[in-house]
Amino acid sequence: MSPRPTPRRRPVRRIPAALAGATAGALVVGLAAMPARAESDTGAPIGTVARTVGDAHFEPGPCPRTADPIPDLERARCGTLTVPEKRSQTKGPKGSKGPEGPRGHDGREITLAVAIMPAESSSPAPDPIVWLAGGPGDDAVSEIPMALAGNLNRDRDVIFMSQRGTYSADPELTCPNIDEFNARALGLVSNAPSTGRLHVEATRACRDRVESQGADRSAYNDIESSADYDALRETLGVKKWNVFGISYGTQLALNYMRLHPKGIRSVGIDGILPPSLAGGAVTWKAAREGFDGLFKACEEQPACNTRYPDLKDTFLRLVSELEADPITTTVTVPVHPEPVQVVLDGANLVTWLTYASHLAAGVPRSIDELSHGNPQRIAEQLAGGKYSPQAIGRVAHGLVYGIFCSQWTPYESRADIIRGGRRAFPSFPRSMLANAPQLAWLHDDCRAWDVPPAPPSIRDVTRSDIPTLALSGGFDAQTAPSNGAYVARTLSRSTAVTVPYVAHVVFADSQCAQTITTSFFDRPTAPDTSCLAGLQPPQFEIAP
Repeated sequence: MSPRPTPRRRPVRRIPAALAGATAGALVVGLAAMPARAESDTGAPIGTVARTVGDAHFEPGPCPRTADPIPDLERARCGTLTVPEKRSQTKGPKGSKGPEGPRGHDGREITLAVAIMPAESSSPAPDPIVWLAGGPGDDAVSEIPMALAGNLNRDRDVIFMSQRGTYSADPELTCPNIDEFNARALGLVSNAPSTGRLHVEATRACRDRVESQGADRSAYNDIESSADYDALRETLGVKKWNVFGISYGTQLALNYMRLHPKGIRSVGIDGILPPSLAGGAVTWKAAREGFDGLFKACEEQPACNTRYPDLKDTFLRLVSELEADPITTTVTVPVHPEPVQVVLDGANLVTWLTYASHLAAGVPRSIDELSHGNPQRIAEQLAGGKYSPQAIGRVAHGLVYGIFCSQWTPYESRADIIRGGRRAFPSFPRSMLANAPQLAWLHDDCRAWDVPPAPPSIRDVTRSDIPTLALSGGFDAQTAPSNGAYVARTLSRSTAVTVPYVAHVVFADSQCAQTITTSFFDRPTAPDTSCLAGLQPPQFEIAP
């Protein structure tokens, strides 16, 4: 699940761009003039020494290209990690028998971009933080501004590596045709079989693009990526580091700490997607929990409850009515030269609220306007997100489908998704339930993508005594707030925290969450959560 995808913008997409920070080629020279930094086991600052460990090689070099300018890269230490595209599947992580081993490969190599943002402190802690991006399919390098805005690098270097297939990796497995189709699909009835066929056609075109690059589609998954991060730690000469994952990055973090626990001091996860639950059913549950949190906040605010009574019932009624009889409207989008047609049916209304939870203050007013026959605000937000330049060509769909189709769909049937939808929303028409929010036509797409299932152990619950911070948002409609308590049950040294009134990925939107996170990395068994006591709900917009 992507971090903070809102109706106004979807920062998880990528467009081609010139190399950013190319002048960082001078990072190896002049290091003596830099402030003290965390050192590797070579005694040099992390990321300044070329090193080979096993079949992985780190090479210092220029900073990677980015879709949008990131001025902070000018002070980063950058390079690349070269690893096998597909490691042997015959040895376990430590040489034991099993299907998840990372050693041995067929000769093809891939390159992953690495950027290390130095700590603000002149005497940083020796254990850096490695950032695991959301998505799946987002590029970690693009999320540097989010990490720095939250002061994550106050006392520690923070390491960003583009996960395999993402925008600054080689190969780059983005598929702009899918993003373009998703925009056009706003003008189609969401659950119509004809829409499903077009959806799968776009997926096949993406598959053909990935194949034309020579990529092995079956090599893009959590098992390989976990081994990539373990290889990065070793080649950087880092004895111990901390892990921070957001959204999909929490799934990867939980698998990583299960498969390669050595060298991990602590783990923070924010917007939690447990590997054992990942799929459509939990997405339905997430939508219900996030929606209910928002509706309850309006109900408890007298002005909101008086102006918009029975908001929850109104929304549920509108979903059923629009699924039976959609509204078609036309809106203008600043970045698009011509008017855009939007079909507002039940599925699109659910999709809108899933992301509009980031804009909670305006949600009651938008639902009320729709109930009185005015769909414009909602339609404009839907179209603005899909047609934004930031929504095209940035997600690595080759990685997206690699994970969905090897780790999710083999272990969850359509019937499971329908049952999950029925539990969460018993009033919704059956026509909606097989297409969970954010995951429309998933099983059809995966038949077209055609990769073998990952080993069943990929769905194992993570059991660990590594200190872990499990962060959730009370308005999170993308990954259920209750997932934090779920994963904490088997993490013996964990702290589960729900930040109220905040949507998916609380670190991005909540100063309190940022304070909790930085205090956790200072004291992994005793983070400072005192700021929670002072949090207030949003002041909901009250229409005249």
